[in-house]
Amino acid sequence: MINPAYVEAMVALALREDIGTGDVTARLIAEDTQATARVISREAGILCGVDFVNAVFAELDSTLQVVWAGRDGDPIEADAELFTVSGNARAILTGERTALNFLQLLSGTATLAHHYAQLVADTSVRLLDTRKTIPGLRLAQKYAVTCGGCHNHRVGLYDAYLIKENHIEASGGIAKAVAAAREKTPDLPVEVEVESLEELRIALDAGADRIMLDNFAVGLLREAVAMAAGAAELEASGNVSEQTIRSIAETGVDFISIGALTKCVTPLDLSMRFDP
Repeated sequence: MINPAYVEAMVALALREDIGTGDVTARLIAEDTQATARVISREAGILCGVDFVNAVFAELDSTLQVVWAGRDGDPIEADAELFTVSGNARAILTGERTALNFLQLLSGTATLAHHYAQLVADTSVRLLDTRKTIPGLRLAQKYAVTCGGCHNHRVGLYDAYLIKENHIEASGGIAKAVAAAREKTPDLPVEVEVESLEELRIALDAGADRIMLDNFAVGLLREAVAMAAGAAELEASGNVSEQTIRSIAETGVDFISIGALTKCVTPLDLSMRFDP
């Protein structure tokens, strides 16, 4: 479940951005006109964004009635009716684009995550998102990733250490960086990014909880799994695509992180139509 306060804040921001000083086109319609509109998906996918849509219409007119045919995480077919909204026509039209923007983006994210998850569904690997998200919508996109069947990496810079190349250089080495992390915040997980088997050995000896294998070829990934022997979780990252993900998963790594889950999303094609 996604935090309702976050949903309301994002919706309020999006509506202010869109409405500005007022919806001049909606004012062409008589103020008391009532209507029912239906939203249809033009393509198959995974539904996500129900709470955002509900919040959009509730913010504009609390008397609007939104009725859903499914819930977040449900598969949807092409030409399926996703929901109806009934009530004041002006309010429906004013909220249409904002509601569909949220629903299209998040359903598109969930659909892409589901696609990748299905490619390795019979393996033990867990697919992770990254911080490569649309600014301001990280929590929404990470929620959508889970609706599609994948998993979340750290949310931000505050909830886990991820010691990368530049951190290592500035800290004086992997061992020093890991030791400093343990000293400063011992309750946070420590992950280290490595670029070679030599660096992997150093990270293992330093006691990292998880090690990110950056752009390792498949053969090197297998060697890394054998070297670690379960002493730390292993995460493959870099050059992950539909064509490579299967071979990466079969090396035995615990995780595969995929920036594309949130940065290369195509919004699901949706359409709203008013009943005659």
